[in-house]
Amino acid sequence: MLEHPTAQALLADAEVSADAVKGCRRRLEDFLQRYLPRFYRVEQQELARVVLQGKLSNLQRKTSEPIAARAGRHRKPVQHFVGAGAWDDEAVMAELRRHVAQELADPDAVLVLDPSAFAKSGADSCGVARQWCGRLGKVENCQLGVFLAYVGAAGQALVDRRLYLPKEWAADGERRAQAHVPEAVRFQESWRIGLELLDRAAAGLPFGWVAGDDEFGRCSESRAALRFRRLRYVLDVPCNTLLRDLDEAPAPGRRRPPWRGVDEWAGDLPARRWRKLRLGGGAKGPKAVRVAEARVQTKDEEGRAGARERLVVIRTVDQEPRTWYTLSNAPAEVPVAKPVEVHGRRHGAEELYGAGKGEIGLGHYEVRSWVGWHHHMTLSLLALWFLQLHKGRLGGKNPGADGAATARGVRPAAATAAAECGPDRCGSQPRAAAERRGAHLPLVCEDR
Repeated sequence: MLEHPTAQALLADAEVSADAVKGCRRRLEDFLQRYLPRFYRVEQQELARVVLQGKLSNLQRKTSEPIAARAGRHRKPVQHFVGAGAWDDEAVMAELRRHVAQELADPDAVLVLDPSAFAKSGADSCGVARQWCGRLGKVENCQLGVFLAYVGAAGQALVDRRLYLPKEWAADGERRAQAHVPEAVRFQESWRIGLELLDRAAAGLPFGWVAGDDEFGRCSESRAALRFRRLRYVLDVPCNTLLRDLDEAPAPGRRRPPWRGVDEWAGDLPARRWRKLRLGGGAKGPKAVRVAEARVQTKDEEGRAGARERLVVIRTVDQEPRTWYTLSNAPAEVPVAKPVEVHGRRHGAEELYGAGKGEIGLGHYEVRSWVGWHHHMTLSLLALWFLQLHKGRLGGKNPGADGAATARGVRPAAATAAAECGPDRCGSQPRAAAERRGAHLPLVCEDR
Protein backbone atom coordinates (compact mmCIF):
# COMPACT_ATOMS: atom_id res chain seq x y z
CA MET A 1 0.00 0.00 0.00
CA LEU A 2 2.86 2.36 0.80
CA GLU A 3 4.17 1.92 -2.75
CA HIS A 4 1.00 3.41 -4.21
CA PRO A 5 1.68 6.82 -5.91
CA THR A 6 -0.89 8.55 -3.70
CA ALA A 7 0.71 7.15 -0.54
CA GLN A 8 4.15 8.18 -1.79
CA ALA A 9 2.90 11.71 -2.42
CA LEU A 10 1.44 11.91 1.09
CA LEU A 11 4.68 10.65 2.62
CA ALA A 12 6.68 13.21 0.67
CA ASP A 13 4.28 15.92 1.76
CA ALA A 14 4.69 14.87 5.41
CA GLU A 15 8.47 15.20 5.36
CA VAL A 16 9.65 18.29 7.23
CA SER A 17 13.03 19.81 6.52
CA ALA A 18 15.06 21.67 9.12
CA ASP A 19 14.83 24.82 6.98
CA ALA A 20 11.02 24.71 7.18
CA VAL A 21 11.01 25.36 10.92
CA LYS A 22 14.37 27.01 11.53
CA GLY A 23 14.22 30.46 13.03
CA CYS A 24 10.67 30.39 14.44
CA ARG A 25 11.72 32.14 17.64
CA ARG A 26 13.69 34.74 15.73
CA ARG A 27 10.72 35.51 13.48
CA LEU A 28 8.46 35.89 16.53
CA GLU A 29 10.98 38.24 18.13
CA ASP A 30 11.13 40.32 14.96
CA PHE A 31 7.34 40.40 14.87
CA LEU A 32 7.12 41.51 18.51
CA GLN A 33 9.49 44.46 18.08
CA ARG A 34 6.58 46.37 16.59
CA TYR A 35 4.33 45.68 19.58
CA LEU A 36 6.58 45.59 22.65
CA PRO A 37 6.67 49.43 22.99
CA ARG A 38 2.91 49.23 23.65
CA PHE A 39 3.67 47.45 26.93
CA TYR A 40 4.87 50.00 29.46
CA ARG A 41 7.37 48.05 31.56
CA VAL A 42 10.24 45.71 30.75
CA GLU A 43 8.58 43.03 32.88
CA GLN A 44 5.38 43.35 30.82
CA GLN A 45 7.33 43.06 27.59
CA GLU A 46 8.97 39.86 28.80
CA LEU A 47 5.61 38.44 29.92
CA ALA A 48 4.12 39.32 26.52
CA ARG A 49 6.85 37.17 24.95
CA VAL A 50 6.09 34.32 27.34
CA VAL A 51 2.34 34.40 26.62
CA LEU A 52 2.75 34.67 22.85
CA GLN A 53 5.24 31.79 22.83
CA GLY A 54 2.83 29.72 24.91
CA LYS A 55 -0.09 30.43 22.60
CA LEU A 56 1.99 29.42 19.58
CA SER A 57 3.36 26.30 21.25
CA ASN A 58 2.13 22.73 21.37
CA LEU A 59 0.32 23.14 24.68
CA GLN A 60 -3.07 21.47 24.74
CA ARG A 61 -4.59 23.94 27.19
CA LYS A 62 -3.30 27.48 26.65
CA THR A 63 -4.30 29.21 29.85
CA SER A 64 -1.86 31.13 32.04
CA GLU A 65 -0.87 28.25 34.31
CA PRO A 66 0.38 25.79 31.65
CA ILE A 67 1.97 28.69 29.72
CA ALA A 68 3.88 29.69 32.85
CA ALA A 69 4.88 26.07 33.55
CA ARG A 70 6.18 25.69 30.01
CA ALA A 71 8.33 28.81 30.42
CA GLY A 72 9.60 27.74 33.85
CA ARG A 73 7.93 30.71 35.56
CA HIS A 74 5.66 31.14 38.53
CA ARG A 75 2.05 31.25 37.45
CA LYS A 76 0.95 34.34 39.41
CA PRO A 77 2.86 37.00 37.42
CA VAL A 78 1.58 35.50 34.16
CA GLN A 79 -1.98 35.31 35.49
CA HIS A 80 -1.83 38.91 36.71
CA PHE A 81 -0.38 40.13 33.42
CA VAL A 82 -3.24 38.58 31.44
CA GLY A 83 -6.03 39.12 33.97
CA ALA A 84 -5.30 42.54 35.43
CA GLY A 85 -2.03 43.93 34.05
CA ALA A 86 -1.76 47.72 33.72
CA TRP A 87 -1.18 47.82 29.97
CA ASP A 88 -3.35 49.32 27.24
CA ASP A 89 -4.86 46.56 25.13
CA GLU A 90 -6.53 49.11 22.85
CA ALA A 91 -3.11 50.53 21.93
CA VAL A 92 -1.96 47.01 21.02
CA MET A 93 -5.07 46.45 18.87
CA ALA A 94 -4.58 49.79 17.11
CA GLU A 95 -1.01 48.76 16.26
CA LEU A 96 -2.30 45.41 14.98
CA ARG A 97 -4.72 47.21 12.64
CA ARG A 98 -1.92 49.41 11.34
CA HIS A 99 0.16 46.29 10.71
CA VAL A 100 -2.74 44.59 8.89
CA ALA A 101 -3.23 47.68 6.73
CA GLN A 102 0.46 47.60 5.84
CA GLU A 103 0.46 43.90 4.91
CA LEU A 104 -3.03 43.24 3.52
CA ALA A 105 -4.39 46.61 2.32
CA ASP A 106 -7.15 46.00 -0.21
CA PRO A 107 -9.70 48.69 -1.19
CA ASP A 108 -12.17 45.91 -2.04
CA ALA A 109 -11.69 44.03 1.24
CA VAL A 110 -14.64 42.95 3.38
CA LEU A 111 -15.01 43.82 7.05
CA VAL A 112 -16.93 40.92 8.58
CA LEU A 113 -18.91 41.42 11.79
CA ASP A 114 -19.43 38.19 13.66
CA PRO A 115 -20.41 37.34 17.26
CA SER A 116 -18.82 34.35 18.96
CA ALA A 117 -19.97 32.74 22.19
CA PHE A 118 -17.76 31.12 24.84
CA ALA A 119 -19.53 28.63 27.09
CA LYS A 120 -18.86 29.11 30.82
CA SER A 121 -19.85 26.94 33.77
CA GLY A 122 -20.05 29.61 36.47
CA ALA A 123 -21.91 32.90 36.92
CA ASP A 124 -19.08 35.23 38.01
CA SER A 125 -17.26 35.88 34.72
CA CYS A 126 -17.98 39.34 33.32
CA GLY A 127 -21.00 39.33 31.02
CA VAL A 128 -21.85 35.65 31.46
CA ALA A 129 -25.57 34.89 31.09
CA ARG A 130 -27.94 32.43 29.54
CA GLN A 131 -27.94 33.62 25.95
CA TRP A 132 -27.83 32.23 22.44
CA CYS A 133 -24.68 30.25 21.69
CA GLY A 134 -24.41 29.83 17.93
CA ARG A 135 -21.70 27.17 18.10
CA LEU A 136 -23.89 24.97 20.31
CA GLY A 137 -27.10 25.92 18.53
CA LYS A 138 -29.01 26.64 21.74
CA VAL A 139 -29.37 29.02 24.68
CA GLU A 140 -26.47 28.33 27.02
CA ASN A 141 -24.57 29.89 29.91
CA CYS A 142 -21.90 31.81 28.03
CA GLN A 143 -20.08 35.04 27.30
CA LEU A 144 -20.61 36.73 23.96
CA GLY A 145 -17.91 38.61 22.10
CA VAL A 146 -18.39 40.75 19.00
CA PHE A 147 -15.46 40.39 16.59
CA LEU A 148 -14.39 42.18 13.43
CA ALA A 149 -12.46 40.38 10.69
CA TYR A 150 -10.61 41.91 7.75
CA VAL A 151 -10.81 39.66 4.67
CA GLY A 152 -8.88 40.82 1.62
CA ALA A 153 -7.34 39.35 -1.49
CA ALA A 154 -3.95 38.87 0.22
CA GLY A 155 -5.21 37.34 3.47
CA GLN A 156 -7.34 37.91 6.54
CA ALA A 157 -7.06 38.83 10.21
CA LEU A 158 -9.24 39.43 13.25
CA VAL A 159 -8.74 43.14 13.91
CA ASP A 160 -11.02 43.97 16.85
CA ARG A 161 -13.13 42.52 19.66
CA ARG A 162 -15.56 43.69 22.35
CA LEU A 163 -17.32 41.85 25.13
CA TYR A 164 -21.11 42.09 25.04
CA LEU A 165 -22.53 43.15 28.41
CA PRO A 166 -26.16 41.96 28.89
CA LYS A 167 -28.75 44.32 30.34
CA GLU A 168 -28.84 42.54 33.71
CA TRP A 169 -25.08 42.99 34.04
CA ALA A 170 -25.09 46.62 32.91
CA ALA A 171 -27.72 47.48 35.54
CA ASP A 172 -26.12 45.57 38.44
CA GLY A 173 -23.67 47.83 40.26
CA GLU A 174 -22.36 45.09 42.54
CA ARG A 175 -21.55 42.68 39.72
CA ARG A 176 -20.00 45.51 37.70
CA ALA A 177 -17.72 46.39 40.61
CA GLN A 178 -16.67 42.77 41.14
CA ALA A 179 -15.83 42.37 37.44
CA HIS A 180 -14.18 45.82 37.21
CA VAL A 181 -16.44 47.02 34.40
CA PRO A 182 -15.45 50.61 33.50
CA GLU A 183 -17.94 53.29 34.47
CA ALA A 184 -18.29 54.44 30.85
CA VAL A 185 -19.45 51.00 29.66
CA ARG A 186 -23.21 50.82 29.22
CA PHE A 187 -25.55 48.28 27.69
CA GLN A 188 -25.39 48.20 23.90
CA GLU A 189 -27.01 45.86 21.43
CA SER A 190 -24.45 43.76 19.59
CA TRP A 191 -25.08 45.62 16.32
CA ARG A 192 -24.25 48.94 18.01
CA ILE A 193 -21.02 47.43 19.28
CA GLY A 194 -20.34 46.29 15.73
CA LEU A 195 -20.80 49.82 14.41
CA GLU A 196 -18.26 51.12 16.91
CA LEU A 197 -15.77 48.47 15.82
CA LEU A 198 -16.38 49.44 12.18
CA ASP A 199 -15.84 53.13 12.93
CA ARG A 200 -12.58 52.34 14.67
CA ALA A 201 -11.32 50.13 11.85
CA ALA A 202 -12.40 52.52 9.08
CA ALA A 203 -9.91 55.10 10.31
CA GLY A 204 -6.94 53.10 9.01
CA LEU A 205 -8.06 50.03 7.06
CA PRO A 206 -9.06 50.34 3.39
CA PHE A 207 -12.14 48.26 2.57
CA GLY A 208 -15.09 48.20 0.21
CA TRP A 209 -17.79 46.14 1.92
CA VAL A 210 -19.31 45.15 5.24
CA ALA A 211 -20.73 41.66 5.77
CA GLY A 212 -22.38 39.96 8.72
CA ASP A 213 -24.92 37.39 9.85
CA ASP A 214 -28.54 38.10 10.79
CA GLU A 215 -27.47 39.34 14.20
CA PHE A 216 -26.49 42.53 12.37
CA GLY A 217 -28.85 42.36 9.38
CA ARG A 218 -32.18 41.79 11.13
CA CYS A 219 -32.26 45.31 12.59
CA SER A 220 -33.28 47.97 10.03
CA GLU A 221 -31.64 50.61 12.21
CA SER A 222 -28.31 48.82 11.83
CA ARG A 223 -28.58 48.83 8.04
CA ALA A 224 -29.68 52.47 8.06
CA ALA A 225 -26.60 53.37 10.09
CA LEU A 226 -24.38 51.72 7.47
CA ARG A 227 -26.13 53.62 4.69
CA PHE A 228 -25.65 56.84 6.64
CA ARG A 229 -21.92 56.07 6.77
CA ARG A 230 -21.98 55.41 2.99
CA LEU A 231 -20.78 51.85 3.51
CA ARG A 232 -21.82 49.06 1.17
CA TYR A 233 -23.11 45.99 2.96
CA VAL A 234 -24.29 42.43 2.42
CA LEU A 235 -26.06 41.29 5.58
CA ASP A 236 -28.06 38.17 6.34
CA VAL A 237 -31.66 38.50 7.50
CA PRO A 238 -33.91 35.86 9.12
CA CYS A 239 -36.15 33.72 6.94
CA ASN A 240 -39.29 35.33 8.42
CA THR A 241 -38.30 38.90 7.48
CA LEU A 242 -41.31 40.71 6.03
CA LEU A 243 -40.76 42.40 2.69
CA ARG A 244 -42.49 43.41 -0.50
CA ASP A 245 -41.12 42.93 -3.99
CA LEU A 246 -41.23 46.35 -5.64
CA ASP A 247 -41.29 44.78 -9.11
CA GLU A 248 -44.24 42.55 -8.30
CA ALA A 249 -47.66 43.56 -9.60
CA PRO A 250 -50.06 44.47 -6.78
CA ALA A 251 -53.20 42.43 -6.26
CA PRO A 252 -56.42 43.75 -7.83
CA GLY A 253 -57.75 46.69 -5.86
CA ARG A 254 -54.42 47.34 -4.09
CA ARG A 255 -51.86 50.03 -4.79
CA ARG A 256 -48.77 48.14 -3.64
CA PRO A 257 -47.47 44.56 -3.59
CA PRO A 258 -48.30 42.51 -0.49
CA TRP A 259 -46.00 41.99 2.49
CA ARG A 260 -44.65 38.46 2.70
CA GLY A 261 -41.98 36.52 4.56
CA VAL A 262 -38.80 36.32 2.52
CA ASP A 263 -38.85 32.51 2.62
CA GLU A 264 -42.41 32.49 1.24
CA TRP A 265 -41.36 34.94 -1.49
CA ALA A 266 -38.41 32.77 -2.49
CA GLY A 267 -40.52 29.61 -2.43
CA ASP A 268 -43.00 31.09 -4.93
CA LEU A 269 -40.36 32.16 -7.46
CA PRO A 270 -40.53 30.51 -10.87
CA ALA A 271 -37.43 28.63 -12.04
CA ARG A 272 -36.58 31.35 -14.56
CA ARG A 273 -35.90 33.82 -11.72
CA TRP A 274 -33.00 31.71 -10.47
CA ARG A 275 -29.57 31.79 -12.07
CA LYS A 276 -26.61 29.55 -11.40
CA LEU A 277 -23.28 31.04 -10.39
CA ARG A 278 -19.98 29.24 -10.08
CA LEU A 279 -17.78 30.58 -7.30
CA GLY A 280 -14.01 30.82 -7.30
CA GLY A 281 -12.06 27.80 -6.13
CA GLY A 282 -9.84 27.60 -3.08
CA ALA A 283 -12.37 28.80 -0.53
CA LYS A 284 -14.36 26.89 2.03
CA GLY A 285 -18.03 26.84 1.21
CA PRO A 286 -20.19 26.12 -1.83
CA LYS A 287 -18.53 26.01 -5.24
CA ALA A 288 -21.78 26.70 -7.09
CA VAL A 289 -25.02 28.37 -5.99
CA ARG A 290 -28.36 29.46 -7.38
CA VAL A 291 -29.20 33.12 -6.93
CA ALA A 292 -32.37 35.20 -7.12
CA GLU A 293 -32.65 38.92 -6.54
CA ALA A 294 -35.23 41.69 -6.33
CA ARG A 295 -35.73 45.31 -5.34
CA VAL A 296 -37.55 45.22 -2.00
CA GLN A 297 -38.68 47.14 1.02
CA THR A 298 -38.75 45.76 4.55
CA LYS A 299 -40.49 47.07 7.63
CA ASP A 300 -38.58 49.01 10.24
CA GLU A 301 -38.86 48.49 14.02
CA GLU A 302 -41.99 50.67 14.10
CA GLY A 303 -43.72 48.77 11.32
CA ARG A 304 -43.20 51.40 8.62
CA ALA A 305 -41.88 50.69 5.13
CA GLY A 306 -38.14 51.16 5.07
CA ALA A 307 -35.64 52.17 2.41
CA ARG A 308 -35.37 50.37 -0.90
CA GLU A 309 -32.77 47.63 -0.76
CA ARG A 310 -31.49 44.79 -2.86
CA LEU A 311 -32.53 41.30 -1.81
CA VAL A 312 -30.14 38.54 -2.87
CA VAL A 313 -31.15 34.96 -2.05
CA ILE A 314 -28.29 32.46 -2.21
CA ARG A 315 -29.02 28.73 -2.33
CA THR A 316 -26.57 25.86 -2.65
CA VAL A 317 -27.09 23.20 -5.31
CA ASP A 318 -26.62 20.33 -2.85
CA GLN A 319 -29.14 17.52 -2.43
CA GLU A 320 -30.18 19.23 0.80
CA PRO A 321 -29.68 22.88 -0.16
CA ARG A 322 -28.80 25.59 2.31
CA THR A 323 -30.27 29.06 1.79
CA TRP A 324 -29.15 32.52 2.88
CA TYR A 325 -31.35 35.60 2.62
CA THR A 326 -29.31 38.79 2.34
CA LEU A 327 -30.03 42.49 2.00
CA SER A 328 -27.61 44.87 0.33
CA ASN A 329 -27.44 48.51 -0.68
CA ALA A 330 -25.29 47.71 -3.72
CA PRO A 331 -26.64 49.71 -6.70
CA ALA A 332 -28.29 47.97 -9.62
CA GLU A 333 -25.24 48.36 -11.87
CA VAL A 334 -23.20 46.09 -9.55
CA PRO A 335 -23.51 42.53 -10.94
CA VAL A 336 -25.28 40.12 -8.59
CA ALA A 337 -22.13 38.00 -8.52
CA LYS A 338 -20.45 40.69 -6.41
CA PRO A 339 -22.79 40.54 -3.38
CA VAL A 340 -22.57 36.74 -3.60
CA GLU A 341 -18.77 36.97 -3.55
CA VAL A 342 -18.85 39.38 -0.60
CA HIS A 343 -21.14 37.02 1.29
CA GLY A 344 -18.69 34.18 0.62
CA ARG A 345 -15.85 36.18 2.17
CA ARG A 346 -17.46 35.50 5.53
CA HIS A 347 -15.86 32.07 5.34
CA GLY A 348 -12.57 33.90 5.94
CA ALA A 349 -13.83 34.88 9.38
CA GLU A 350 -14.83 31.25 10.04
CA GLU A 351 -11.33 30.15 9.10
CA LEU A 352 -9.90 32.66 11.57
CA TYR A 353 -12.14 31.35 14.35
CA GLY A 354 -11.07 27.83 13.51
CA ALA A 355 -7.40 28.76 13.76
CA GLY A 356 -8.00 30.89 16.84
CA LYS A 357 -9.86 28.23 18.78
CA GLY A 358 -7.82 25.31 17.48
CA GLU A 359 -4.31 26.75 17.32
CA ILE A 360 -3.79 29.59 19.79
CA GLY A 361 -6.40 28.99 22.50
CA LEU A 362 -8.88 31.78 21.78
CA GLY A 363 -11.39 30.07 24.08
CA HIS A 364 -8.82 28.98 26.69
CA TYR A 365 -9.08 31.48 29.50
CA GLU A 366 -9.94 31.62 33.18
CA VAL A 367 -10.18 35.39 33.65
CA ARG A 368 -13.34 36.89 35.13
CA SER A 369 -12.98 40.64 34.75
CA TRP A 370 -13.72 43.03 31.88
CA VAL A 371 -10.02 43.89 31.65
CA GLY A 372 -8.97 40.24 31.75
CA TRP A 373 -11.28 39.26 28.90
CA HIS A 374 -10.00 42.04 26.65
CA HIS A 375 -6.36 41.40 27.63
CA HIS A 376 -6.73 37.71 26.79
CA MET A 377 -8.46 38.38 23.48
CA THR A 378 -5.89 41.00 22.50
CA LEU A 379 -2.98 38.63 23.11
CA SER A 380 -4.84 35.84 21.30
CA LEU A 381 -5.56 38.01 18.26
CA LEU A 382 -1.92 39.09 18.22
CA ALA A 383 -0.79 35.44 18.22
CA LEU A 384 -3.33 34.64 15.51
CA TRP A 385 -2.07 37.52 13.37
CA PHE A 386 1.49 36.18 13.66
CA LEU A 387 0.19 32.77 12.65
CA GLN A 388 -1.63 34.23 9.64
CA LEU A 389 1.46 36.14 8.54
CA HIS A 390 3.68 33.07 8.70
CA LYS A 391 1.36 30.21 7.84
CA GLY A 392 2.51 30.31 4.22
CA ARG A 393 6.09 29.75 5.33
CA LEU A 394 5.34 27.20 8.06
CA GLY A 395 2.50 25.39 6.30
CA GLY A 396 -1.24 25.49 5.93
CA LYS A 397 -4.01 24.68 8.35
CA ASN A 398 -3.39 22.32 11.22
CA PRO A 399 -5.22 19.00 10.94
CA GLY A 400 -4.99 18.48 14.70
CA ALA A 401 -7.52 19.59 17.25
CA ASP A 402 -5.61 21.99 19.48
CA GLY A 403 -1.92 21.61 18.85
CA ALA A 404 0.39 23.52 16.57
CA ALA A 405 1.24 22.45 13.04
CA THR A 406 2.11 18.81 12.69
CA ALA A 407 4.44 17.30 10.14
CA ARG A 408 1.52 16.77 7.80
CA GLY A 409 0.62 20.44 8.06
CA VAL A 410 4.01 21.89 7.08
CA ARG A 411 3.97 22.61 3.37
CA PRO A 412 5.60 25.00 0.93
CA ALA A 413 4.04 28.45 0.78
CA ALA A 414 0.76 28.21 -1.11
CA ALA A 415 -2.81 29.42 -0.93
CA THR A 416 -4.64 27.18 1.51
CA ALA A 417 -8.27 26.30 1.91
CA ALA A 418 -10.14 27.88 4.77
CA ALA A 419 -10.47 25.69 7.84
CA GLU A 420 -14.00 25.14 8.94
CA CYS A 421 -14.61 26.58 12.36
CA GLY A 422 -14.96 23.86 14.94
CA PRO A 423 -17.04 23.86 18.08
CA ASP A 424 -16.16 26.06 21.02
CA ARG A 425 -13.40 24.55 23.12
CA CYS A 426 -13.68 26.50 26.30
CA GLY A 427 -15.21 26.73 29.72
CA SER A 428 -15.95 23.13 30.55
CA GLN A 429 -12.70 21.61 29.30
CA PRO A 430 -10.74 19.73 31.94
CA ARG A 431 -7.33 21.01 32.97
CA ALA A 432 -4.61 19.44 30.85
CA ALA A 433 -0.95 18.71 31.39
CA ALA A 434 1.46 21.43 30.37
CA GLU A 435 2.78 19.61 27.31
CA ARG A 436 0.82 17.82 24.65
CA ARG A 437 1.81 14.20 24.19
CA GLY A 438 2.63 12.95 20.75
CA ALA A 439 4.66 13.94 17.72
CA HIS A 440 3.59 17.58 17.46
CA LEU A 441 5.86 20.29 16.17
CA PRO A 442 5.77 23.55 18.17
CA LEU A 443 5.48 26.70 16.09
CA VAL A 444 7.78 28.47 18.52
CA CYS A 445 10.98 26.48 18.57
CA GLU A 446 14.67 26.92 19.12
CA ASP A 447 17.03 27.33 16.17
CA ARG A 448 18.31 23.84 15.58
